Amino acid sequence: MTVRLAVDVTAATPVYEQLRAQIAGHIGAGSLRTGDRLPTVRGLAAELDIAVNTVGRAYAELESAGLVSTGRRVGTVVTGRPAAVVGPEISLAAEVLATLVTAQGVPDDTAVEILRHALRQSRVQPPLS
Repeated sequence: MTVRLAVDVTAATPVYEQLRAQIAGHIGAGSLRTGDRLPTVRGLAAELDIAVNTVGRAYAELESAGLVSTGRRVGTVVTGRPAAVVGPEISLAAEVLATLVTAQGVPDDTAVEILRHALRQSRVQPPLS
């Protein structure tokens, strides 16, 4: 894996969610591609100085979303891209939003509501040119 991951243990967003969002963002943006191997749970936990169970939960969330799969002797491998039906611009915008929300400590449900509000506004008002 050639992407950088960072977590803020003092943020309001749980560390596993920060990690999950960053990895999903990298998959969505294409910087992690199908077949790429993620670090071992223990290795990433040691690198980020966080609990092994925290990384394990992030990986489990990614696996349940169909983004990675984990197998014996294979490790955790990227298997898909979220929103494969959208262009890279949308994936990149989502990654940027996720990074900003995480850095600001905005709870997930609040971030989703902010996005919903922006979507409603964009449907009422003409797009910016």
